[in-house]
Order: sequence, then structure tokens, then C-alpha cells
Amino acid sequence: LNARQLDWRVRAALRVLNWPEVLGSIDMMTPTQQSDVAWRYWKARALKELGQHNEAQTLFVPLSVEYNFYGQLAADELVDSPTVNAAQISYKPNEQAITAMWGRPDVQRTVALYRTGLRSEALEEWRWVVDGMPDRELLAAAEVARRNKMYDRAIGAADLTTKQHDFSMRYLAPYRDDMKPHVRKNDLDEAWVFGLMRQESRFAPHAKSGVGATGLMQIMPSTARWVAQKLRLKSYRKSRLHDLDTNLKIGTYYMKTVLSQADSNQTLASAAYNAGPRRAMRWRADRTLEGAIYAESIPFKETRTYVKKVMSNTVFYANQFGVPTSLKQRLGVVPAKKNKKQKGKSHAS
Repeated sequence: LNARQLDWRVRAALRVLNWPEVLGSIDMMTPTQQSDVAWRYWKARALKELGQHNEAQTLFVPLSVEYNFYGQLAADELVDSPTVNAAQISYKPNEQAITAMWGRPDVQRTVALYRTGLRSEALEEWRWVVDGMPDRELLAAAEVARRNKMYDRAIGAADLTTKQHDFSMRYLAPYRDDMKPHVRKNDLDEAWVFGLMRQESRFAPHAKSGVGATGLMQIMPSTARWVAQKLRLKSYRKSRLHDLDTNLKIGTYYMKTVLSQADSNQTLASAAYNAGPRRAMRWRADRTLEGAIYAESIPFKETRTYVKKVMSNTVFYANQFGVPTSLKQRLGVVPAKKNKKQKGKSHAS
């Protein structure tokens, strides 16, 4: 089997909880393929499920200090373990460092380009700015970007640090006061909303995708029209998607809609937000699935990556907002597909 076939052999085995097959298929991979963070985690899980706890822990421990989806899942597996994770090293630049960074001509050019709406040019300039920077300078650059409301550039710079980190910068929460009334009205989890927004636009209000998704919440025009009708926004027009309040109002209502269709499961709802509710529902199994297994077996790479990042982001925001939860708890359990009889009953009711 080639690498792609082995990937899907593992995912198929996960869907039916065939842990010996999961382990055997990963062992068939080349060392390079096995070093992928996903297969390192699932190999550890397979070992644990098969009762090989010491071998599993040997893999979980180094994974648990990686700041990503699988690192968070590995840390969840070590909650009751005596293993102590490496301390997170944090750093915030002082005013002298920030002033020195702002004095750089390339930084000033980036800000000028950004303010005049030349976003792609600003992005290229910024890449030159941060290329090869040590951690402390990256965080100073991130703070300059934040102060100039270049939130996507601030997050991007903070994401590049390797030893000294500022997770409040990596997981900025701008527009929080603007968002709160919409979160309350739609009875949404604030951390999940910010986790999704970070993945959608990194808080760039004028972001626009190649397929036309617009604004902070990257709303498709067709979705916006449908929501505007539901909310009876009589003065709605496409250009209003760039308006902050309108974008948040429509985006949060749509999040509430897909969450309702997804039996209040954030993992399933995140897939629905990205790929559409029908696809997300079709990807369920005939049995309940652990949320991480559902996410791992999504057939579209874009959506598979998207869901993992949204849910990982959500955990970081929950910690920042003072409501910490584990990633495994957040992912939950994705309910089984409804059979035709169940669908008929729900329609009849």
C-alpha cells in the first residue's frame, strides 16, 4: 500500500475501533510517515487500548508538550499520570523592545500597506520582517501588529515562537465586547465562537476568500441571504457583510443553526460550518464515534484540518476565558447516523 492508502487504512480501523489493525497499519508505514504527529498519537492510543500502558506513555509524554491538537489530546491521556510536563515559558516584550521594533522601516512599511488596504502586499512585507527572527523579537513584532489592529499578523508572528511564548497573543480575542451580545442571544459557547473565528479570518474584518466568504466569520453570500431572511434584516445587502455587527449577527446565528442540527456537538457543528451540514451529517458512522475519531476520518483534508484547529483553538480560548476544559471533553461523542425510521419519526413529530 502507498502512504495515502495506509493513512486511510488506519482511519477505517479507527471508525470500527479495531485497535490491533490501527497499530498494525501504522507499523507498516515508513519511519517518515510514522513520525507524523497524527500517527504518533494514534499509535500511542492503540497501545493504551491494547493494555500496553508503559509503551503508550513513552509516546504520550513528548507529544504532550507540543502545542497542537494531538499534543492536547496526549496531555489529556496523562491527566492522572505522575509525569510532569515541561513548564511553559512565557515572555512579554517591554516598551523599549516594542519601540525598537516600531522604528524599523520594514515594519512601518507593513503597517502603511495594511492601512491603505493593500493586504497582500502587507503580508509579503511582513513575511520578510519576521523571517528568521528570534522569539523575543517575534513577540515584540506581534505587539506592534496588535497595537495597529493587524490582528492576523500579530497571531502569525506569535505562532512562530519555538521556546518563549505568549499564548494570549497567539490566541488574541479582539472584538470581544462586540461579540458578547451575539453570543448571549444565540446561547453559544464564547470560547468555541472565538476558536472558529480565529481559524476563519484571524480577526481580519475585511478578509475575503477565493470563493467569496467574507468578513470575520467568513460568511458565504448565499448563507448570509438565508440568515438575513430568517432574522428579517430588511435593509440587508451583500456589502453589509463587511459591517462588523452585521457579520457577527449573521455568523453567530448560523453557528447556532448548525449546532442545533448537530445535536449540540461542537465537533460536528464545526465540520458543518466549513463543509455544510449535509456533508457533516453524512460523515457520521452507524455507531457513536469519539469526537477525535470523527475528526480524523473526515474525507476532505481541508475540513479535517479545519475541525482539528477550531477545536484546539477552543480549548486555548476556554483556558484564557477562565472556563478550562480538556480537548477530549470538548470533542465529545458524535452521535450515530439516524436511520430512515428515526428520520420519519422526527419528521412526523
